[in-house]
Amino acid sequence: MSTAPEQPNIPEKFLSPYDPNKVESRLYAAWEDSDFFNPDMCVKKGITRADAKPFSIVLPPPNVTGTLHLGGALMVTIEDILVRYQRMRGKKTLWLPGTDSAAIATQTRVEKNIQKAEGKTRHDLGREELLKRISAFVEENKATILKQFRGMGASLDWSRYLYTMDEQHYRAVMEAFIRMYDAGLIYRGNRIVNWDPKGQTTISDDEIVHEERDAKLYTFRYAKDFPIPIATTRLETKVGDTAVAVHPDDERYKKFIGKEYDVVFCDTLIHIKIIADESVEKDFGTGALGVTPAHSHIDWEIADRHNLQRPQVINEYAKMMVEGRLKGKKVAEAREEVVSWLKDEGLLEKVEDIKQNVATAERTGAIIEPLPKLQWWVNVNKEFVIPYSDIPGIASGATTTLKEVMRKSVESGAVSFVSERYERVYYHWIDNLRDWCISRQIWFGHRIPVWYKEGEMKVQIDSPGAGWEQDEDVLDTWFSSGLWTFSTLGWPDKTSDLTTFHPTDVIESGYDILFFWMARMILMSGFFLGQVPFRTIYIHGLVRDENGRKLSKSLGNNIDPTEVGAQYGTDALRMGLIVGNTPGADFNFNPQKVGAYKKFANKLWNITRFIFSETEGVTVNNMFSEFTPDDQALTKRRNELMTDITRDMENYRFYLAAEKLYHYTWHEVADVILEESKTIFAGEDADAKASRAQFLLHTLRSLLIALHPFMPYVTEEIWQDSPFKRDERPFLMVEQWIE
Repeated sequence: MSTAPEQPNIPEKFLSPYDPNKVESRLYAAWEDSDFFNPDMCVKKGITRADAKPFSIVLPPPNVTGTLHLGGALMVTIEDILVRYQRMRGKKTLWLPGTDSAAIATQTRVEKNIQKAEGKTRHDLGREELLKRISAFVEENKATILKQFRGMGASLDWSRYLYTMDEQHYRAVMEAFIRMYDAGLIYRGNRIVNWDPKGQTTISDDEIVHEERDAKLYTFRYAKDFPIPIATTRLETKVGDTAVAVHPDDERYKKFIGKEYDVVFCDTLIHIKIIADESVEKDFGTGALGVTPAHSHIDWEIADRHNLQRPQVINEYAKMMVEGRLKGKKVAEAREEVVSWLKDEGLLEKVEDIKQNVATAERTGAIIEPLPKLQWWVNVNKEFVIPYSDIPGIASGATTTLKEVMRKSVESGAVSFVSERYERVYYHWIDNLRDWCISRQIWFGHRIPVWYKEGEMKVQIDSPGAGWEQDEDVLDTWFSSGLWTFSTLGWPDKTSDLTTFHPTDVIESGYDILFFWMARMILMSGFFLGQVPFRTIYIHGLVRDENGRKLSKSLGNNIDPTEVGAQYGTDALRMGLIVGNTPGADFNFNPQKVGAYKKFANKLWNITRFIFSETEGVTVNNMFSEFTPDDQALTKRRNELMTDITRDMENYRFYLAAEKLYHYTWHEVADVILEESKTIFAGEDADAKASRAQFLLHTLRSLLIALHPFMPYVTEEIWQDSPFKRDERPFLMVEQWIE
């Protein structure tokens, strides 16, 4: 009668394939319960030295009512790799979590829900009731995104979690507004804005989505005796023209410069002055530009230079305001009406079909109308005295501007980009930066701390008394989140967190919010602290589908990372997102590739089972020196690789480090070294066996440590039942990096 071979005395779990679904939630709970995500606890427990160098990073706060998408999963993966690596390097490591109110998006969503369910608008409910509904909606939904971040293995210090509408952050936002106002950098003025007719609010340049659409370019004259033809796609705005601009060197039009004309254009009397302006491209179109100051950012600036009138002809609902045949018509209808009038009058010279980038509101999809509005602004060109500066090129007590603060922070090298090409994009953005409109016509958000009474105005947090009415508008979300690196650390108080962890070390996100958020953080930190907010900017590209298409519901190619993680395991998802993904470049994601990394996690599991079974009873000897020549060569190769991996990690080449570890583990350790080891362990040479046992144990230990930032779950699960675990360091995530 035959008997089954005796099983080696290794933990039973290694006798079955690795199952991430039985591991991940249990391990994350154990990590979180240990409180080792908190750098203070790491110091208290002797994991980190009290005098260790700090390393800090803030999580770009996701929409509190959102869900994790593939780009967010990539962001979390990159940041967690970085944080776990730095923690294992022995640094006092803080990854600070938070969520953002995403005011316009959240209010829009709640208003849609109310309209659908009750047929009511926010004005039917009133401000207080709407805010109560939004607060309830936020509380119901905020746990979703936080749970998903935990599921990705994010080792965030949850004890320091902050929401952008929390009291601590509210106090910082109010303090920031008042200080900037007192410095003369915030003002109230009538300037042209990006107006969302559907959302009924201003939005920033960065919240505009440009869509390529078919359009018609019309070439015409204002009147039969008008000397210069002009071209436009927006005929309806021409009833608001006050000038025609030509280049001063254009010989065709020099003789007309300075002349003025009164014409009736589509029932509207307009006064046109011919002006010379160097911004006009004389070789483009007719070489003449009809100037509509109230409905074009460029024309508004021309009007500033030439002291032109700015008549508004379109209202907040994108309807015409002028008398006559256009009155009350929507802009598209008015355009067709003007076309008919031009044809009837014999003034339309040419119509061309063209492609045009149309500005639309990101949240509502409405076509943006540039309109003149009385709003609150940050003056980016006004000089101020900076009391303290740690920014190279700007001395404490020097006179500077916010633009110069933003430029010098990068130009000096105090802030560097991992992908240098984004530095050029950054400078271009600064060079073209206009004053920043910070007021929004919604009810959810940080309300502007300004009060009015009988023509008087006071800027303060609390009401000055009876009869004073607070400004109806709220602050732009990006004004609030621009304070994020230091408000989360306790500013405006001088806290130990602020002293220890600011400036932060790295900011990481997609290039789509480089100027939304990162540039504004540099502006804010420079003004309020005289510091840069972070030292390094790591930009990741867009995640696309395997054919390079943008992920979208309309294309039917949207990928839910939580579903991918549930199917293949979070470690496999993280590897699938990082291998081959170079900083700053768009990345084609293939779910089948994730399946390959699920096999890799199981391969590591099987490698562990083999090594543990063949080295049973062997004590790990960190001082072992009796290696055979073959094992000496293998040790040298492994150590060189680990040095190379460390170099990649230090230089943000995570995609290379992960790929090298994958190939070494599978194709060298599993395919070659373990096969050779079977022969050695089956032989009679005790010295060779001892040498190979120590080599394999040391190699497995190195692999688990090096792979941990990328694959935290499977490596930690192996470590917990390994001879490498030390009582004083109960988790692999707080083990020391390979030296």
